[in-house]
Amino acid sequence: MDAAEARSRCWVEIDLDALKSNYETALSMLSPGARVICVLKANAYGMGANAVSRALYGWGARFFAVACYAEAREIKSLLPDADVLVMGLVSPGECESAVRNGIVLTCWNEASARLILSSSEKAGAPARVHIKADTGLHRLGFDAGSFDAMLRFARDERVRVEGLYTHLALRNKENDLEQFRLFDRADALLHSAGISGYMRHACDSIGMVRYPERHMDAVRLGAWLYGVCPYRYAHPELDKPVARFMTRISDIHTVRAGDYIGYDEDHPLPRDTRVATLPAGYVDGYPRLNSLGEVIVRGHRARVLGLVCMDQMMVDVTDVPGARAGDEVTLLGDGISLNEYAEIARMNRNECLSRVGRRVPRIYLQGGRIAEIQRDIPFE
Repeated sequence: MDAAEARSRCWVEIDLDALKSNYETALSMLSPGARVICVLKANAYGMGANAVSRALYGWGARFFAVACYAEAREIKSLLPDADVLVMGLVSPGECESAVRNGIVLTCWNEASARLILSSSEKAGAPARVHIKADTGLHRLGFDAGSFDAMLRFARDERVRVEGLYTHLALRNKENDLEQFRLFDRADALLHSAGISGYMRHACDSIGMVRYPERHMDAVRLGAWLYGVCPYRYAHPELDKPVARFMTRISDIHTVRAGDYIGYDEDHPLPRDTRVATLPAGYVDGYPRLNSLGEVIVRGHRARVLGLVCMDQMMVDVTDVPGARAGDEVTLLGDGISLNEYAEIARMNRNECLSRVGRRVPRIYLQGGRIAEIQRDIPFE
């Protein structure tokens, strides 16, 4: 696939220079002795885990985190000597394979402990494990009432405890500090049982900027890498936008005042309107808005008309001089910030990026030039 074909319908441009800047800025913010765990779950937040992981590895990253075994295998096959932590559920067959391949597993309750121990026996090797403590998010983890079970697992010779971590709920500072207190208790219990030398991590991208004194041994860096700056952070300019979501005009036609666009039945056109059809829809990752939101055509904002379809959408280009079929259109980026995009879509900013569809080519730019083109759907 060449650049012309990749940009023929809709595509995402990923600025590797911005990604590198975000990674290096995070490194400069870390407390002494702390390292970065780069989070690549959800296809690197929609940016493409394959290319992103290789780029990060080239800049020095050696520890990655994902949500499931399939994601871990993808990264491990590309970067055999990298450490990859699975933060979620694995099946029995996956667990044994993970142990054999040196993938780091998460243990969060007695059931996951039993699975890891039995998988270790079958694989004939100790399992590499990070223990998850539930300190208040109440998603996964040993809570204070099950710390005894956590200790029994940690003492078992079939496992190698390489980490202890938790996830902040980030509701408010008081709650966060209570979570840190419970984490410290779990940490102290492990040490009292003679277990030490493991990596401790609690902060994600928000925690990184909010609690520099609690970076511990590592920070899990996801959103920051991809240009999602924590709200109310004093220096948003340090976290650079990485993605630009683009499409182009496939057709322009005039629709009379009073008519409706697409499937919409609630917004009759107030005037005769030049309507541009765009070959991008909600399956590609654009929100399923109804006559809400704007895109950029020839430097002008153009309003979304009607209900965004699965594969297409329409916009008003009446006031865009010279607009014609083939023109590039910016859906996200340039003058449309991720914050604005997410607010209009009523979605989390991470969700906005992660929703980019599998048929959308990812074009990686470095120094303003195309470094690589990828698409999940095979092409010749």
